Amino acid sequence: MKNKGFIVFLTILISLLCIYYLSFTYVSQNIQKEATAVTANDDGSIDVSEKQRYLDSIWNEPVYNLFGIDYTYKEVKETELNLGLDLQGGMHVTLEVSPIDIIKGLSGNSTDPDFLAALDQAKQNIKGTQLNFVDEFYSEFKERAPGKELSQIFATAANRGRISLQSTDAEILDIIDTEVESAIDRSFNILRTRIDRFGTSQPNIQRLQGTGRIQIELPGVDNPQRVRKLLQGVAKLEFWEVYQQQEVAEVLTSINSLIVQEMKNNPSSVSEETEEDQKIKDDITALLGDGNEADSLATAEGDSTENEALDSLINTRQSPLFDLLVNTPQYGGLLYNVKDTAQINRILEREDVQAIIPATMKFLWDVQPKDRGEDLTGPELLELYPIKTNRSGKASLTGETISNATASLNERAEPEVTMQMNASGSRTWAKMTRENIGQRIAIVLDNYVFSAPSVRSEIPNGSSVISGGFETIEEAKDLANILKAGSLPAPTTIVEDVVVGPTLGKVAQKQGLNSIMIGLIIVIIFMVVYYAKGGLIANLALFFNVFFIMGILAQFGTSLTLPGIAGIVLTIGMAIDANVLIFERIKEELRNGAGLKAAISSGYSKAYWSIFDANVTTLIVGFILFTLGQGPVKGFAITLMIGIVCSFFSAVFITRVIVEAFSKKGDNAKISFANAFSKNALANLNINFLSKRKLAYTFSSIFITIGIVAMIVKGITLGVDFKGGRSYVITFDEPKSPTEIKTSLSNYFENAGTEVKTFGANNILKITTSYKIDDESDEADLQVREELINGLAETTGLTYIEDGAQLAEGNFTISSSSKVSPTIADDIKNSSYKSGIIALICIFIYIVFRFRKWQFGLGAIIALFHDTLFVLSAFAIANLAGISFEADQVFVAAVLTIIGYSINDTVVVFDRIRENMGIKSGSELIPVFNESLNNTVSRTFITSITTLIVVIVLFLFGGAVLQGFSFALLVGIIVGTYSSIFIATPIVIDLNKKEAKT
Repeated sequence: MKNKGFIVFLTILISLLCIYYLSFTYVSQNIQKEATAVTANDDGSIDVSEKQRYLDSIWNEPVYNLFGIDYTYKEVKETELNLGLDLQGGMHVTLEVSPIDIIKGLSGNSTDPDFLAALDQAKQNIKGTQLNFVDEFYSEFKERAPGKELSQIFATAANRGRISLQSTDAEILDIIDTEVESAIDRSFNILRTRIDRFGTSQPNIQRLQGTGRIQIELPGVDNPQRVRKLLQGVAKLEFWEVYQQQEVAEVLTSINSLIVQEMKNNPSSVSEETEEDQKIKDDITALLGDGNEADSLATAEGDSTENEALDSLINTRQSPLFDLLVNTPQYGGLLYNVKDTAQINRILEREDVQAIIPATMKFLWDVQPKDRGEDLTGPELLELYPIKTNRSGKASLTGETISNATASLNERAEPEVTMQMNASGSRTWAKMTRENIGQRIAIVLDNYVFSAPSVRSEIPNGSSVISGGFETIEEAKDLANILKAGSLPAPTTIVEDVVVGPTLGKVAQKQGLNSIMIGLIIVIIFMVVYYAKGGLIANLALFFNVFFIMGILAQFGTSLTLPGIAGIVLTIGMAIDANVLIFERIKEELRNGAGLKAAISSGYSKAYWSIFDANVTTLIVGFILFTLGQGPVKGFAITLMIGIVCSFFSAVFITRVIVEAFSKKGDNAKISFANAFSKNALANLNINFLSKRKLAYTFSSIFITIGIVAMIVKGITLGVDFKGGRSYVITFDEPKSPTEIKTSLSNYFENAGTEVKTFGANNILKITTSYKIDDESDEADLQVREELINGLAETTGLTYIEDGAQLAEGNFTISSSSKVSPTIADDIKNSSYKSGIIALICIFIYIVFRFRKWQFGLGAIIALFHDTLFVLSAFAIANLAGISFEADQVFVAAVLTIIGYSINDTVVVFDRIRENMGIKSGSELIPVFNESLNNTVSRTFITSITTLIVVIVLFLFGGAVLQGFSFALLVGIIVGTYSSIFIATPIVIDLNKKEAKT
C-alpha cells in the first residue's frame, strides 16, 4: 500500500484534534457536576435556580488552561459537544414574519377590495409551497384589477420620495420585496438580541432562507411561556436624551456615599453581599457583538465628532460603583467590565439607591460590548448610559415616526446610516436636536442602547446621518434595520413550538447511550467470533469511527440529537460492511490458492470500488436529507454523512495499514480472517436465485396490495409534523387507560380529532389533538393546554405539577409538548416528497454513470420504489393490527436511509456482476448473474446480520421517540437485502431479455 506514512500522520492528526475538541466536553461535564454538588440541598435535591446562578457567576471566568491558553466557561460551552433539545430538554420555536402585514403597512392600510382580496388569495396559494408571496400577490391583484396600477395603492404620504403615482409596477414590486426582506432581517436582529439577553447557554437562531421564517433553539429553558412572550413582544424603539457626566455626578456621588457609609458601618455584611453579587450574573453577561459608540449625529451634510472624555469622576474610587469603573482613552462614559455588570445592577436596583435617583433619570446598558482592540485581548466593556426621562416615562420620539433608514458608504468609503422621519417626527426631532447640540441622544430598543451619537447641529428636515462608529457595512445595516423596527408592522407568529422537559431529555440520553453501548458490544463480539484477529482489527477501526464522529461533531459545533444517536448506531452497523466486503474478498482469494500478502492486496483492491460506490450512494441520500430536511432530520443527516466519511477512512485505510503491518511475514504471519467454522461458511454456493424471481414478484405484489388496502381502511398514523396540531407527552404516577383518557378529553376538546396512545411505558401517554388547529395565537395555546390539564385532572383525580419536580403519588406532568401549524405541516410533507424523488433521480444518474447501462439504473430505482412501498405497507398492516407507529419527519429520514442502505446492497451485487461480465465476456447473462449473487451472498448475509443487530437494539432500547424510526429500519434492512437479490438483479435481466437469450 502506498502512502502508509501519510495515512498514519492523518490518523494521528485527526485523533489529536478530536481529543482537543472533546476535552472541552469533559471539562464542561466536570463543571456541571461541581455545580450540582455545590448547590445540592441536604435531602439531595438540586436547587435549579441556585445552580444556574453558580454557572452564571463563572461564565466569563477562566476554568480551563490548555497549552498555556486560558478558556472561560463561556468559551468551553461554545466548544463542547452540544446536546440537542431531545437529550437535555429545552425549546424549539419557528416563527413566521407575516408579509401580509408588512405590505398592508406599506400601503397605509389601504381598504381597496381588490388589494385585500389579492392578499388573502396569495396567502392561500403559497400554503405548502415555496412560492414567493409578493409574486403571487401581484399575479392575483392584476387578475382582479387588470387596469389598476400599484401606485394607486402605495403612493401615500408616508412613501413620499420613494413611490409616486408615476412609479411603475416593477419599481414598486422591488420596493415591496426590499421591505419584506428588510422586515424579516429586522425581526431576526431583534430576536437575536433578545435571545442573547435571555441567558441560556448555546442558543441557536437562524433564518430559514427562501421563507419568512426564523428558527430558534433554546437548550435547557424551563419557562416556555416567558420565552414566547419574549419572542413575540412588540419592539419598542425610543429616542432619549443622555445626561452629561457633570449632570449625573451628584447622583452617583450620593449613591457612592450611601454604599461607603454602609461599608464603614457593617463591612462584614457588605463583604458577604459582594460575594453573593459575584455569584449572580444578569442576562446582560450573555451579550455579544461589536461596539458602535463612536457614532455621531448630523444632517446629511454634517461631519462626525468625538465623544467628550469622562471627567475626573472616574478617579473617585470608593465603592464598587466607582471602583469598578474602567478608564480608557479610547472611549468615554461609564464603562464597566461585562463580568461586573451584575454587581452594578444590584446596586442600582436597591430601594435606597432608587430613592436617590431622580424620577427623570434612569440607567440603561449598551446592547453590545465595546471593541476589545485589534489583539482582542482587552476586557469586554459595556457602557452604562444615564438617560434623561420625563415624569410620564414615555419617550417624546419613538420608532413609528421613522419612514426609512438605509445603510451606505459615504464619500470617504465609511459606513453610515441615513435616517428619514415623517412630518410629525421631523418637528419633534428638530426640537430635540436643537436643544442637545454637542450632547448625545440614545437610540433605545427594548430598553437597551443600540447607539448614542452626539448631535452636531440642529436637524430641521428629519433627514439624519449616523456615522463614525461602524467597522463594517454589516454593522450599519444592522442599525438601519433596528431604526426601522417601528416604521412597518412585522408581527411574528409561532408556527412551530416544541418543548422537551428535562425529565424526558434525561431518559432519552440514557436510552440513546444504552443503544450505542449495547450495539457496539454485540457487534464487537460477533466480529471477533466470525473473523478472528481480522475482527479485532475491524473493531479497532470501529472505535476510530465512533471517536472521529464525536470529535468532528464537537469541532463543527453540531448538536448531538436522539436521531443523531440513531445515525451513529446505524453507522456502527454500516461501518462493518466495508470490512466484511474486504475480509470476504480476502477469504475468497485464499480459497483460490493465493498467498496471504497477495490475498490481502487483492482483497482490498477488488473491494475498494464496491465500498466507494456503496458509500457515495448513501452519501447522496444524506446530502439530500441535510439540504431539504429540518430539525431532527437535519441532525440525523449530518451525523450520517460524517459517519459515512469516517467509516470509509477507518475501514479502508486504517485497517489496511494495521493488516499489512501484521502480515509482513507473509504466510507465516500471525493473522487470520476466519475461525474453523467460518472459514468456508456460505462459500461455493450454487443457488439459482433468478429462477425464483416470479415467486418474489408475486410475494411482493401481494404484500404491497394488502398494505394499500390497509392504508385505505385505516391509514397510517401521521405525527403532527405531517398533519398539524398539538401534541403532548403526559407522565402519570401509575398506568392509565388511553381509551378512557381519549373519551374524557373529547368533551374538553369540543369533539375535535384526538389520539391517545402509550408512549414507551404504560404510565406515559402521548396525546395529539387538532383542537383549535387553525388558531396559532398564544391564547389558543394556553386554552388547549388548560383544557388538557383540566380534563386529565377531572378524569384521573390527579394534580398537575410542573415537569422537573418530583413525580409523587397523585400527580401527573407534561413532559413535552409540540405545536405544528398546518402551513408548516404542508411544507414538511412537500419537502418529504421532494427529497424522496430527488434521491431516486440522483441515485439513478449515479448508477447509470458508474455501470454504463440504463438497465442497471432502472432496476435499482424500481427496487428502491419497491422497498419504500414495502415499508409503508408494513406500517399500514401494523396499524390495522393495532400496533401503531407514528410517521413523522424522523420516519422520512428512516425511509431515505433505507433507500441508501438498499442501494448499498444492490451496488455491491451490481459491482460483482460488472466484474464477472468483464471476465466472462460473451457468456450468457443468467449464469453470470446467478454466479455474482452467489459470490456476494456471504457479504450480504453478514452485513445484514450486523446491521440488524444494532437496529434491533435501537428498537428495544432507543425509546418511544425512535420506535417508528427503528421499526422502519428493521423492515427496510430485511426488505433491502431481499430486493437486491430478488428484485433489482432480476429486473436488470428482464430488461435485457434479448441479451439474456443470447
